[in-house]
Amino acid sequence: MSSFEDADTEETVTCLQMTVYHPGQSQCGIFQSIRFFNREKLPSSEVVKFGRNSNICRYTFQDKQVSRVQFSLQLFKKFNSSVLSFEIKNMSKKTNLIVDSRELGYLNKMDLPYRCMVRFGEYQFLMEKEDGESLEFFETQFILSPRSLLEENNWPPHRPIPEYGIYSLCSSQSSFPTEMDENES
Repeated sequence: MSSFEDADTEETVTCLQMTVYHPGQSQCGIFQSIRFFNREKLPSSEVVKFGRNSNICRYTFQDKQVSRVQFSLQLFKKFNSSVLSFEIKNMSKKTNLIVDSRELGYLNKMDLPYRCMVRFGEYQFLMEKEDGESLEFFETQFILSPRSLLEENNWPPHRPIPEYGIYSLCSSQSSFPTEMDENES
């Protein structure tokens, strides 16, 4: 028998692909610590944190408007299922996390849909899950979008809410409040 015949069967790995966008991404270096386009393999037991504190978070944003720990993702397996799922939890006391149209306050969590838009402030993440067989590992992959994901994917607009009423220097929004009719999107 050859070594090829004796080799273990390679399992496919669940991958969470995250396409990201921020209007100030080209000037401010917000995503400079994220490696784009490469798949990163992580143990399935790891809770993946996103925020500005590089000592705590695996993925950091160079932006003082982001909380030290903004949100976390954790892999889990539902009862009587072989498919791995992600749950997303808002870890910010200052800013709500919007998953599609659901708003999560501090410590609120929910199952991450297969394809969804995650937003906070002016950050936009299109998250898409690709199922795999492995229970030991999963992968993450980041893609940088050159334009707004809300416009590109026809998601309903949602105005970002600044923390404490102050926009960052990289903000593309006006610092003046805008009145909207409640029937407008």
